[in-house]
Amino acid sequence: MKVNRIVSIALVLFAVAVAGISQRVSRRTNNMPSQISENALRAHIKFLSDDRLEGRGTGAKGGETAALYVAEEFEALGLKGAGAKGSFWQPVSLVGVKADPKTELRINGQEKAEAFKFADDFVAFTGAQTEHVAVNTDLVFVGYGIDAPEQKWNDYKGPAEDYRGKILVMLVNDPPATTAEPDLFGGRRLTYYGRWTYKFEEAARRGAVGALLLHTSESAGYPWSVVRTSNGSWRFDIARTAEDKTPFLQIRSWMTDDAARRMMRLAGQNLDDLRKQAASRDFKPVKLKLTASLDLNSELERVEAPNVAAILPGRDPKLRDEYVVYSAHWDHFGIGAPDKTGDKIYNGALDNATGVASVLEIARVMASLPAAERPRRSILFLITTGEEQGLLGSEWYSRHPLVPINKTAADINLDSMNILGPTHDFVPLGAERSSLKAVVEAIARERGLRISPDPRPEQGSFYRSDHFPFAKVGVPSISLKEGDDYVGRPKGWGAQRFKEYNDAHYHQPSDEFHDDWDFRGMIQEADFALAIGRRVADMNAMPKFNPDDEFAKNSQR
Repeated sequence: MKVNRIVSIALVLFAVAVAGISQRVSRRTNNMPSQISENALRAHIKFLSDDRLEGRGTGAKGGETAALYVAEEFEALGLKGAGAKGSFWQPVSLVGVKADPKTELRINGQEKAEAFKFADDFVAFTGAQTEHVAVNTDLVFVGYGIDAPEQKWNDYKGPAEDYRGKILVMLVNDPPATTAEPDLFGGRRLTYYGRWTYKFEEAARRGAVGALLLHTSESAGYPWSVVRTSNGSWRFDIARTAEDKTPFLQIRSWMTDDAARRMMRLAGQNLDDLRKQAASRDFKPVKLKLTASLDLNSELERVEAPNVAAILPGRDPKLRDEYVVYSAHWDHFGIGAPDKTGDKIYNGALDNATGVASVLEIARVMASLPAAERPRRSILFLITTGEEQGLLGSEWYSRHPLVPINKTAADINLDSMNILGPTHDFVPLGAERSSLKAVVEAIARERGLRISPDPRPEQGSFYRSDHFPFAKVGVPSISLKEGDDYVGRPKGWGAQRFKEYNDAHYHQPSDEFHDDWDFRGMIQEADFALAIGRRVADMNAMPKFNPDDEFAKNSQR
């Protein structure tokens, strides 16, 4: 199916991109030539992060324009649409809610009550997919909110009635490792039990009506401003059907550390003492003798926000029905609360216009190969929706795959590429879980590069982008990141730049394109990803999870 042409601004920048593509810039990084074009990368990113796309919000016009732009790029390369009847679209059914910012959370103690302000003290959104929910119920502190039999850890001691119909208050992250148990919950590495998604899911399974996560910048890995902007505007979920019996929470909420301390004082409790209690297997839930009252009105909309998917057919008759996936997400946060400069557009230039641009360039390089030199397996290029809303597009794809999951060799995910310059090392998140590790290490050696462990395992990055839903259904997956050892820079320089971005620009309007970006790093990273996909596509056997990995049991091979 042909895709309709985009608005005039897109056509102008599309022409710029094509002009850049035709130049075929060949660069050398670590003595390896690359066909990745800096001009094309720049043109794609500048268009996708332009103010006129209004932050590429899920379900918004600017997001639809971004998806259309990607589809047109795939069509121009001569790729096949992977969707129904050859379409480049995979519609994803979503429900969005936007909480009334005037909402107050009232906490009633035995002697006095206090009102907490939306955005300043807490944020909340409903999982009920309705315009109005009203909750007035008891609060129960459940420590870290984790039930992990393999760790012999259960924060949900006591009868089920203690949680049913309540709001469960819990700490962010995993319980801390100890001297006696340095590898408890992965040690410094965040496990899925520490992710907010797990905590909401487990609270719903317990029959709670709500969950209240107590935020600190240290435990979450990002400041309150990220929570505020990520949850203070539109929030989307996959639309439930009548057949869907998955439990959900009426209220999903976060609270600042300062507000949490005030709340605990109403209960006659000390938050630091509760944190200490929660760090032990002997912890028992605490009925706080508080009630929470929340009357939440929300705007509601139902949208079909597409994944964009294209296929480059493989050349091998025996292997072309197997697929290597490249994924990146096109969405960001659209228009939201203004920053201190008054800017309301969350452009998402780094996160993730850079990843989309890189996948487009990888597609262009592979599509330009002579037929006899193309990969043996087919390549699926998947640009997803709703990643910032909880990996919704990739989760939808994992439930409704366009090619068989048991024929999917691997997913290579690109999210927030390197704009700081070339590195001596790379961090392939998740590679150590499968035979992809050997593939990545071999390519690194050929290029004189090192493979480094995740420098910030406490961030839990493996669980925070579009490769994770693929891993959950048994597909070996990686999210490729540059390391911290930057060419020509002193030790610690990369870590400091990451902290500056994370503290000031992550999920903020200031994530914008800048002319001083060093595209050598992005070209190096995209070229490395290209080599990984090509190697996997040409292997005789598909990669496999390690037998003892948590995702091995989900493999359908």
